Amino acid sequence: MKSAIVLLAAIPLFAQVTHQRLLNAAKEPGNWLTYSGNFAGHRYSPLKQITDQNVAKLQPAWVYQSNSLQKFETTPIVVDGVMYISEAPSHVTALDTRTGRTLWRYRRTMPDDVRVCCGQINRGVAILGDLVYVGTVDAHLVALDAKTGAVRWDTVVADNKTGHSITVAPLAVKDKIIIGIAGGEYGIRGFLDAYDAKTGKLAWRFWTVPAAGDPEAKTWAGESYIRGSAATWVTGAYDPETNLLYWGTGNPGPDWNGEVRAGDNLYSDCLIALDVDTGKLKWHFQFTPHDVHDWDATEVPVLIDADFRGQKRKLLLFPNRNAFYYVLDRVSGQFLLGKPYAKQTWAKGLDDSGRPIRLPGTFPTVEGTPVWPSVGGANNWYSPSYSPDTGFLYVATRESGSVYFFGSAEFKAGEQFNGGGFRSVPGEEEWGAIRAFHPTSGDLAWEYKLFAPPYSGVLSTAGNLVFGATEGQMIALNAKTGKLLWRFQGGGAIRSNPMTYTSDGKQYVAMTIGNSLYVFHVQ
Repeated sequence: MKSAIVLLAAIPLFAQVTHQRLLNAAKEPGNWLTYSGNFAGHRYSPLKQITDQNVAKLQPAWVYQSNSLQKFETTPIVVDGVMYISEAPSHVTALDTRTGRTLWRYRRTMPDDVRVCCGQINRGVAILGDLVYVGTVDAHLVALDAKTGAVRWDTVVADNKTGHSITVAPLAVKDKIIIGIAGGEYGIRGFLDAYDAKTGKLAWRFWTVPAAGDPEAKTWAGESYIRGSAATWVTGAYDPETNLLYWGTGNPGPDWNGEVRAGDNLYSDCLIALDVDTGKLKWHFQFTPHDVHDWDATEVPVLIDADFRGQKRKLLLFPNRNAFYYVLDRVSGQFLLGKPYAKQTWAKGLDDSGRPIRLPGTFPTVEGTPVWPSVGGANNWYSPSYSPDTGFLYVATRESGSVYFFGSAEFKAGEQFNGGGFRSVPGEEEWGAIRAFHPTSGDLAWEYKLFAPPYSGVLSTAGNLVFGATEGQMIALNAKTGKLLWRFQGGGAIRSNPMTYTSDGKQYVAMTIGNSLYVFHVQ
């Protein structure tokens, strides 16, 4: 592995990003300081120069073209006139927010035999103090000087030769950098890490698959926990009042052959709540016990305070990949509500504890079993959005099924460990929608249908807008009604999340399309 820094222009002015700034991100709407815009996972902006009245005039201001042909899934971080983006496989670039001019580049060379299941991608960076942090496909966590891109430290998180990789955007909390791990298709043992932001030293590690002797290890038959996966490959949320970190975990391994790992397989397909200072588990909730459909629960948790059935509560909203919408108490982990929000054929419903009541004949078979939702799920890694203005939760939703196959599951280190496979349902017309939900009931407020199941997230703003995408088109909808107000055909697949910021007092909206980052404004 080699890395290189190309310094085109050092950043002359830079105000350090303290933890206090991250806590008060809503008071800096011109910046975008963390992956979801705030710690609560809202992906909402109070900016309102661009509104439902003028969004039809939105045009490209500048375009940055990546040199990689891999998927471009980054969410930019913006601080005081500088935009920091990650690019495949594990590069970082600093740009001028007004013009797109490159300020510096960090370029990392990957090993020829790098192991990653789903493309050499990266979803973004984190910033704290005067450092920018990026996880790498070869499973390192790297700290870069925010002014120059120079490497300040480089920590090995795991061994890529065994299938470990990092594609997640880190989360900076207090004096720690939280980083998850990918590699669930390689039979890894998953974990979530916290590193000292200044030194790169490991502060704590929470294993998402229990070790021998732990009570939860009994949820894995024999020694199957050793290869249990439960990766943590999407950025979580944080609540400073409870001091808890909320993070989703991935599918158990092998993906489709559950016979070799009988039991519920904790903590796969869970939402885990950890003390951010110690990494100690406060509570967990498992969405899909003994998952055999690869329905990772790695979606972005959304935190709100709201009345629930007459009582003010701290809530966690979670539209899951398994097609059920969940409301949990984020202090205790208590299950409060669950209901389907997309087509599903695998469960009769949920019991009073939130455990699914499985329907017979829905497990993978050698011949293949059609089940809804698809492997891609009713939702996936891309972000939802919560608007305090409308009170709606916006979710890019997928309507499709898969035929699931059962296969042998022989583990070989460094090779994929799937135990089966899948294909599309013959003759099915797949589609998608951006849906607005009443958050405490899960009831649908409105729906805007998409041509195909999406792989991109949404952004809501105080301008009464929801931004999303479908089949190469970036779109803007009325946040209250779902009416289409604007669209832009970028001519490439969109697999990212929109965000917004200001530069010189002017609001911009940014999103990757194909292998380019498009930045729009109203002229």
